Amino acid sequence: MSEQPASPRLTINWSLEARANLRAIDREAALEILHCIDRYLATRNGDVKKLKPPMNGFRLRCGDYRVFFKQMGENNISVTGVLHRSQAYR
Repeated sequence: MSEQPASPRLTINWSLEARANLRAIDREAALEILHCIDRYLATRNGDVKKLKPPMNGFRLRCGDYRVFFKQMGENNISVTGVLHRSQAYR
């Protein structure tokens, strides 16, 4: 049996706004969001959708929160925001 080589792990850059968004969330929810992002970075699997105009980039669904990011090259993403679903699309 031959094993498939693992795809390179994605790296992440956080915008100042995304960092502030994450700090404003309670600790337990923030940790769950970080675990969700880590799973996506490691496996490239998750509830990800490409956003439609006027928004751009992608969103990753993490429970009641949405992580907005842009693909910055093949192995790099830039997180632009972390918002509760009630505020995410306003």
